[in-house]
Amino acid sequence: MTARLNVLVVDDDELTAEIVSRSLRKTGIEFHVISAADGQEGLDIMRGRSPKVIEHPYITLLDLNMPRMNGFEFLQAVRADDKLSSAVIFVLSTSDSDSDLVRAYRDQIAGYLLKSAVGPQMSRLTTLLGDYAQSVRLPPLPH
Repeated sequence: MTARLNVLVVDDDELTAEIVSRSLRKTGIEFHVISAADGQEGLDIMRGRSPKVIEHPYITLLDLNMPRMNGFEFLQAVRADDKLSSAVIFVLSTSDSDSDLVRAYRDQIAGYLLKSAVGPQMSRLTTLLGDYAQSVRLPPLPH
């Protein structure tokens, strides 16, 4: 059984969402990727206040260093929102800082991935997301 993978990429680097999409295409997994340029746009999408729509359930890939609303501000807003607090969020960042790592896990992320470690084609990320989507039951639509 192949699961559908819905991914919200919150990253100011437009190339990240394109690379994730290209990598997923190679796996044969049915997927839909939506991108947000910063945390505020990501929140708007998650709250249904954007023309961009992400189907539930979905996984969020979050960069930490972004303009307007950074990844930590985004995490705090999501965790404080009763309708969004159970969102599954992976950090995908260039930051190798232990303080960023600890801080992100305190905000209940599902995993912390370094862009340099997943590789230029993000094949490791794609494998992880595919296995995750097929193995884990994601939270339902918020009420």
